[in-house]
Amino acid sequence: MTERPPRPRAFRLDDSRIAVDDGPAPVAPTAVIQSRNDPIPALTRPAPIDEAERQVEAAQRSGLLARVRPSLAGLFWTGLGGLVSLAVGLWATNLIEGLFAKAESLGLVGLAFAALFVMGLIGLAAREVIAVARQTRIAEMHVALAKARAADDRDAARRLVAGLVALYRDRPETAHARAQVEEARAAIIDGRDLIDVAERSLLRPLDEKAQAEIAKAAKAVSLVTAISPRAILDVLFVIAQIIRLVRKIAEIYGGRPGFLGLIKLARSIGAHIAITGGMAVGDSLIQQLVGHGIASRISAKMGEGVLNGLLTARVGLSALAVCRPAPFSVAKPPGVSDVAPFLFNSKGD
Repeated sequence: MTERPPRPRAFRLDDSRIAVDDGPAPVAPTAVIQSRNDPIPALTRPAPIDEAERQVEAAQRSGLLARVRPSLAGLFWTGLGGLVSLAVGLWATNLIEGLFAKAESLGLVGLAFAALFVMGLIGLAAREVIAVARQTRIAEMHVALAKARAADDRDAARRLVAGLVALYRDRPETAHARAQVEEARAAIIDGRDLIDVAERSLLRPLDEKAQAEIAKAAKAVSLVTAISPRAILDVLFVIAQIIRLVRKIAEIYGGRPGFLGLIKLARSIGAHIAITGGMAVGDSLIQQLVGHGIASRISAKMGEGVLNGLLTARVGLSALAVCRPAPFSVAKPPGVSDVAPFLFNSKGD
């Protein structure tokens, strides 16, 4: 037999028998819609991560976030590098000893140059380690922000957005955007909305700069290829432009890749292009080429320029996806036709 709820009663506020309970009110129950076959409540189920973000995460883990695993190639290059280092060290030792044998002053000069070389080498190695660690931190932030937004994790979103603001603390042009994001961190409760505000305020201007760099590189490659008299010059120019473009995009988003960082970044970009299906992701380039009638309107040399420009733009877009410290959530990821529409112009200009 269930107890009957107490009846409402009237009382006076100045009645001495009335006591005020200052304890916290009990938490009201929340209504949750739950399917019969689904043990996880619908309101608490995290949203799935977009397939494009899974591709970016896979590319980053195969490059920047990849763990060093022993392999035959790794053992070969490690042994070769050790032998070369010993050979250089032995040569330098013999050189300095020979200088001391000639004259003590020459030996001191050689010893001073060797000390400068060692200090410079240590500085370069430290810079490379810092650059790789910074780019790896950006890749980890991208993956963590994608998961926090999918799960609508408020605590993780607040922590990661604070890290995103700190990443651009030394960039004066981001001062206004950083102030907007800090205000949003204090006012917005929902984690997904907070990440969207940070992307809209901080990353959208950087996206525009990166897309402008991609467009400039694609235009330069297409024009030089069209007028270049030698194929070897085309190859060298395309490689140089792609390296410059990748480095510039990484710097726009907060990375400072050195030699080793550029190699790891190139691995991630190559993995992203392979995972997303090469040049055909987001844009069916063959259909666009045929649809615009490029093959019937331009010469073979001009066609090579267009294809090299498309390749440069595609590599730039992969670099943008890998180097960006947050996933695309507010805006759609750009495609080749967005950053280089001049390559699809039927007039060829």
